[in-house]
Amino acid sequence: MASAFDLTTSLIASSCRGWRGAASFTPATRQPEKLLELYDIEASPYCRLVREVLSELDIDAMIYPCPAEGTRFRPRVQELGGKQQFPFLVDPNTGDKLYESADIVDHLRLAYGNGKPASRGLGRQLGIVGSYAATVSRAIGRIRGMRARPSRAPEQPLELYSFEASPYSRPVRELMTELQLPYRLRNFAKSRWEEMGPPAVRGKFFPDAPLTSPNRIRMKELTGRSQVPYLIDPNTGTAMYESSDILRYLEQAYAL
Repeated sequence: MASAFDLTTSLIASSCRGWRGAASFTPATRQPEKLLELYDIEASPYCRLVREVLSELDIDAMIYPCPAEGTRFRPRVQELGGKQQFPFLVDPNTGDKLYESADIVDHLRLAYGNGKPASRGLGRQLGIVGSYAATVSRAIGRIRGMRARPSRAPEQPLELYSFEASPYSRPVRELMTELQLPYRLRNFAKSRWEEMGPPAVRGKFFPDAPLTSPNRIRMKELTGRSQVPYLIDPNTGTAMYESSDILRYLEQAYAL
């Protein structure tokens, strides 16, 4: 379960990346009509760079976890792209199938964002170093979100409201990766500066700040709250907040 120490290392991981993937102040200029598909390893430094941009562009994606020694989705990547390398993006809107994080980031920005390509110089190297540091900070006895664990496969994908830098959402995504649970990632990055900070702070100082992110509006309508992580499991009719509760549920429902 998510302990205080676990949360501390998750905060460190977000800090290592300068809290990239927390805000979506310049969201996508157009949303993809069909859901993007990302074959992903939560702990991979290169996959993290892609997920950060998805958060910053406020784009949802179907996440197919492909941890080391996983057998559920890794063979599909081999079939689609010819090798098992991650991240791997399938964009059914354009027909593109892409490896290499920088190429995927370029595609996302050109197809849906401001068109600014990913840095290939010092900026990228610093980003990779920071992303590796984030992975290492989560190595509590083992690297979280890296290797597969035995699990039951859900009949339908789950749904997770999250944003990349959220220290509370990270442990949930790590466990979903280890259990190879596919899920629709509903990105929940903050679209206005008034939304920055924990819910209690926002509620106290900016109670009337309007919501502009589609997923934030959707959650408010569903639950009356604006908080992540929030998990929906259509297989059992379960919907819940709180990372510790979600981790406990996933262990009980899917871990073997």
